[in-house]
Amino acid sequence: MNSFPTTPKERFLRMISRGWSFSFFLLRFMPSALFAGVRIRGLGDEECMVSVPYSWFTRNPFRSTYFACLAMAGEISTGILAMLHVRDTDRAVSMLVTAMESKFHKKARGVTRFICKDGRLLQAAVQYAVNRGQPQTCKAYTVGIDASGDCVAEFWITWSFKQKQH
Repeated sequence: MNSFPTTPKERFLRMISRGWSFSFFLLRFMPSALFAGVRIRGLGDEECMVSVPYSWFTRNPFRSTYFACLAMAGEISTGILAMLHVRDTDRAVSMLVTAMESKFHKKARGVTRFICKDGRLLQAAVQYAVNRGQPQTCKAYTVGIDASGDCVAEFWITWSFKQKQH
């Protein structure tokens, strides 16, 4: 069996799973996420886990992770899943964040891991946009957990998908 990725989705998964390759991706498209230390910790069709550390770059004056860094990691945990499913289509699809809701429960003082398990929901929205040729939105949920397992923050990121016209 050939282990070389042949589909755009397989190539994307391979790129994301390599540390240096993902770092280059962030440097090119989201340098602030690279400098903040955002990392992919797990990725599959249904779930994505992303981490962001508490560091000199991500901290605020209140000795916790700045809310914008938490939001960035939360958005990436949903966006990487969305990109994975966009790459699984044979058509060009644009994606855009159109809304964000959040709740903060406690200070983030260490590594925060964001887990999004809405891969199938995002996949269905992408397929709808492609199959019907109409824009589709999807609200994905991600939760930020600290090292002790406590919920630090929750985000609901609304993505819009639209098939590009040639």
